Amino acid sequence: MPANCKKKKHRKHKSQNRQHASSDTEDESGKSNSKQGPSASASEEINNNKPYAVRYSDTWGRFLVAARNLKAGEQIIKVEPLAMGPWAASDPVCLGCYKRFAKDSRIIKCTGCGWRICSPTCSGLSANEPHKKLECIPLKEHNVGNLFETGSAEQIKLMYEAIFALRCLLLKKIDPERYAMLLEMEPLNELRQQISSLWKRNQELIVNRIRDEWKFDEFTDSEIHTACGIIEVNSFQIGQDDVFARALYPEAFYIMHDCTPNTTHTDDPKSRVLSIRLTNDLKAGDPITLSYSYTLQGTLKRRQHLFESKFFWCQCKRCSDPTEFGTNCSSIKCTKCPKGYILATDPLNQDADWKCKTCSHSMSAKIIVQLLDRLFKEMDTIDGNSVDLYEQFNTKYQNTLHPNHYLFLSTKHSLCQLYGKISGYLISEMSLQQIKHKEKICRDLLSVVDTYEPGMSRLRGVIMYELHAPIMIQIKYQSESGQINPNQLRRMLTEVMHLLKQSAQILSFEPSGSQEHEMAVAARDALLNMQS
Repeated sequence: MPANCKKKKHRKHKSQNRQHASSDTEDESGKSNSKQGPSASASEEINNNKPYAVRYSDTWGRFLVAARNLKAGEQIIKVEPLAMGPWAASDPVCLGCYKRFAKDSRIIKCTGCGWRICSPTCSGLSANEPHKKLECIPLKEHNVGNLFETGSAEQIKLMYEAIFALRCLLLKKIDPERYAMLLEMEPLNELRQQISSLWKRNQELIVNRIRDEWKFDEFTDSEIHTACGIIEVNSFQIGQDDVFARALYPEAFYIMHDCTPNTTHTDDPKSRVLSIRLTNDLKAGDPITLSYSYTLQGTLKRRQHLFESKFFWCQCKRCSDPTEFGTNCSSIKCTKCPKGYILATDPLNQDADWKCKTCSHSMSAKIIVQLLDRLFKEMDTIDGNSVDLYEQFNTKYQNTLHPNHYLFLSTKHSLCQLYGKISGYLISEMSLQQIKHKEKICRDLLSVVDTYEPGMSRLRGVIMYELHAPIMIQIKYQSESGQINPNQLRRMLTEVMHLLKQSAQILSFEPSGSQEHEMAVAARDALLNMQS
C-alpha cells in the first residue's frame, strides 16, 4: 500500500469487471475501474453539498463522481476513522500507537487487560482512544491476557489480527451509530466464502478465537465473518514509518479502484484523520478513483494482488494494454532476437501466453511467473541501504528485463533516495559520474510516474525533489569550469525552479513531521534562495 495504499471489493458473482477503491489505501462494493466509464443507467444520489456525488450502478454498486468541476490538489474527503487496528498477521504491536516492540525491550503490560504496551504514557492509550474505549475492559473480564502466558509466539502474533475484528464487533453495543456505518461497507461474504482457504483461515484464527477461546459468544459466526470481510475489503493501511495499522473510514470506501488513479491520500499521524485530494483536474461527472495496489508494479502481479486482497480482477485500461501505456514495465527481453520484447498476448488472462512482437517467440505465463518470482526474491534479499547491491542487480539483469521493468523501477526508486543521503554516497562524496547517474535514475522514474500517477501525486513530488539536486550540482560544476553558456544555464535553472515549485506544492499536503513534508519545506527554502 504502497500501501500504501488501499481497499476495495468486488461482487464477482454479479460482475467480473467490478472494482472498488480504498488504502491498505477502500471501498465497499468492489467497484471496477472507472476508465471504462459508468453505465448509462447509473443514477445519482444526494451529495449533501459535497464536492462529490454518490452514484449507483447495477454493475458497480456505489461509486463517487465529481459533483462539479474540481481542481488538482482540491481536498474532496476529510474524515475520522470509524475503527482501526493492527495489520493482518501483524507482529505484536502496542495497541495504542501500533508500533512494534524493539528487540529485547522491557515488557510493559496494560494495567487493565494485561496486553503488552509500549509505555504507560502512550498517547494512544488515553480514555478516548480505541483500546481503552472498546476492548480493554472486555479483554480483562474474559481473562484474555492470561493466554500470553501459555501461547506460543505464533499464537500470540495471530491474536493481534483478531483485535481489529473484535473492536468492530464491540461497537455494536458501545457505539451503535458507528457500527451501523460499518455495516454500510460491503463484506463480500458470498464471494469470500467461495475462497475456501480464506474462509477456513478466518474461521479458525478469528471466529473461533473470538467466540470459543476468548468467550465472546454473544457474537455469531456470521457477524464475525462479516467484520472480517469489511476489514479485508475496505481498510486503509495507515501510519508513517514504523506504524503498523489499518483503519476503516466512512465516505472513502465508495471510491473506485483504478491502476492510474486521480487521487492521493494521507492520514494525520496523531488524529488518523484521512484526507483524500485530487491529483488531476476533473469535470463534473468524472469518476473519482484510487489505487488499491502499488502503481509501480507490473500487470500480472498487480492484478493477482488485487484479486487476493480485494477479490476482483482489474480490467482497467492500463491492465488491458500489454505495453501499459507504452511504458513496458512488464516486458521481458526476448532470448531469440536481439531487439524484441516479450509481452502478454492477453493481459486480462493470467494464464495467457507471452509472445515477442518482433520474432513471435512465445513463453508460457507459468514460466514468466516463475522467472519474476525468482528475481523478486533475489531483489527482496538486498539490504535496503546497499547502493552497490541494487546496482549489481540492475547490471545483472539488464539483458533480461526491459529498462522500465517494474523490478528495475523498484531498485531505481530506492537508489534515487539513497544517492546523496547515505555514508559513502553523500552529495559531497559523489563523483560527477555518480551525480549524472542519479539524474538519469530520477528521470527514468519520473517518465513512468508521469504516466501512472500524473499531476499532484506524492510519488511524483518526491522524485521531482530528488531530481533537482543533481541538476544543481552540475550547474555549479559547469559554471565553475566554464562549460555552460548563458542559454544553457537559464534553461537548467528554469527546470530546477519548476521541480522545486512542483515538489513543494505537492508535498506540502503531507503530514507535519513526515519525510515528505520535510522535503516540501526544503524545496521552498531552496526556491527562496534561488529567487533571492
